[in-house]
Amino acid sequence: MARRRYLIAYDIADPQRLRRICTVMEDHGVRLQYSVFVCDLSLAERAELESNVTEIMNLAADSVVQIDLGPTASPAAIRTLGRPRTLPGAGPQIV
Repeated sequence: MARRRYLIAYDIADPQRLRRICTVMEDHGVRLQYSVFVCDLSLAERAELESNVTEIMNLAADSVVQIDLGPTASPAAIRTLGRPRTLPGAGPQIV
């Protein structure tokens, strides 16, 4: 099953919805910054994530941005300035 790396950022207006979205994101990826996650997802996992997030969001007030960084075997580079960040390792991971 092909996996792709996504950079996902969110802006959630309500603190209760924000906590719920954060929990969903923590289940699917690695926090890069406060509301930014890196997620290595199969097509089915991405669909599940989108469904879970959409159920929680207020579509008129909140936003979630997904940036496709490419296949996990060779994703686009992420560079950081300042304090280094831990990114998901390449290949399958057992959680």
